[in-house]
Amino acid sequence: MLNHLQIRNFAIVPSLDLEFRDGFTAITGETGAGKSILVDALGLLLGERSDATWVRPGAERAELVAEFSVDNNPEARSWLDEYELSLDGNCMLRRTINANGRSRAFINGSPVTVAQMQSLGDLLVEIHGQNEHMRLTRASEQLKLLDNSGDYADALNNVREMHSEWRRLSEELENLNRETSVSAGDLEFLNFQLAELQQYDLEPDAIMALQTEHDRLAAGESLLETLSGSIELLEPESATGQSGINADIHSALSRLQTFSSLDTDIAEACKMLDEAAVNCGEALNSLQVARERVNISPARYESVASTLSQLNDLARKHHVPMDGLKAVMETLALRIERAGSSEQRRQQLQAALDKQMSVYRNATNDLHLKRTQHASKVSKTVTKLMAELGMAGGQFDLAVTFNADAPPSSHGDDRAEIRISANPGLPPGPLNKIASGGELSRISLAIKVATTRGSDSVTQIFDEVDAGIGGETANAVGKLIQRLAKTKSKVSGQALCVTHLAQVAVCATQQLRVRKSSEKEAAVVTTHLLGEDERIDEIARMMSGTISDQSRAHARELLES
Repeated sequence: MLNHLQIRNFAIVPSLDLEFRDGFTAITGETGAGKSILVDALGLLLGERSDATWVRPGAERAELVAEFSVDNNPEARSWLDEYELSLDGNCMLRRTINANGRSRAFINGSPVTVAQMQSLGDLLVEIHGQNEHMRLTRASEQLKLLDNSGDYADALNNVREMHSEWRRLSEELENLNRETSVSAGDLEFLNFQLAELQQYDLEPDAIMALQTEHDRLAAGESLLETLSGSIELLEPESATGQSGINADIHSALSRLQTFSSLDTDIAEACKMLDEAAVNCGEALNSLQVARERVNISPARYESVASTLSQLNDLARKHHVPMDGLKAVMETLALRIERAGSSEQRRQQLQAALDKQMSVYRNATNDLHLKRTQHASKVSKTVTKLMAELGMAGGQFDLAVTFNADAPPSSHGDDRAEIRISANPGLPPGPLNKIASGGELSRISLAIKVATTRGSDSVTQIFDEVDAGIGGETANAVGKLIQRLAKTKSKVSGQALCVTHLAQVAVCATQQLRVRKSSEKEAAVVTTHLLGEDERIDEIARMMSGTISDQSRAHARELLES
């Protein structure tokens, strides 16, 4: 329920603070006084698109704040919990619009997207504008209207779940057909490509070892000469009879150790020479082993070079580096395997898909039955309300047709169509072709009353939906809106209506007057919740345009009745 609305620098409103109550609140005032600005402000707080024209001239930004109570709105509380935006049973929506057109949205102080604000707003408020009834001419809206007011949520959820599983199986089968759809010629080519790769060791380590061997073979005589020369320098005694570096280190170490106790630097040098002698010995062993591995065979060099060239050609062919050839080989093998074994899986999926289709159709049949029963009740109720709204003898028919050949969908196989006759003796026809604008507006209101589920969780706002009517029809409209503001629970609901009709306003629990005045050459909008005497004067003005004893008496009579 809407508790409070705060407006700052919005359109022609410099500042406005409004407290709202439960029940039916009529919003009245002269034509052009700015009544609909309140509805516009709420619309923006509920996620409608904004632009810089909403900012009051001369101001840097407009700011709108609405406070709602969600104690009796489990859907809104659940939404707030899901997004971790809950705040003690209250919900505060805030939106700022800068003079440059940029806007920001907040829920309970936390920044959110406008889409999130709209998602929550749909659970808090329903706004019915002068052209709101035009939505009812769309078939999708007619089915949504039926489902939102019906007491068969389990059947709807069952259809959605059955459709979801059918779609999952269908997509899996489609993917299988796409991935394994291989002709005989393509399969032969895939096998050829796989055989091409399988003749090589494609492990990344093996390819790296082959490259290293190629580099060693390419070094050839130069590598062998370098290794032999280095070994000769390190050996204790070379073939020429000369002592190597290792022998010289041992000789120096032997002489210095006699004096190592006399000087710490000598002792440190002895330690380093000892380590050097060990390292030189190990280096010598490594070089000797490396020399034994040196292969200067031209035949081996040509073989390794040829293998690397072939691998490089394959890598270019498959558009991967050489170390990626193994992955290509595995992918080819998997695709060939799937092409050979997919037929069995395809048959299994097709059988599961056929079975799921049968389950889905059973679920939609059950949903169709419930929709048809509910549509019959709605049709009878709306037809009765149409008579109250000045269309006696008219007929409303919400027809639900089942199409068993329709492609599966999450909302079932039904199509809803509203057919009406606004006058007695005429056969029902499509809503958008039979009813006039005024009739559509009244039928829309009748549908809203017929399909409300008695919940006090959503605030209903009507923006001049009573345009073009009067007399007893206006009285009926007021009573219908009054009925919407009442619920089956102990807590009152809430409905707000912007109206020019006294017959509608007198049905309200309270009345809010909007006035526009000029201050310092600028238009200013103000509001005032009317007391008993003030309300009599406002009703008198709405009836006759002037306030007199006679119009006051008539206004008092209407309010008392």
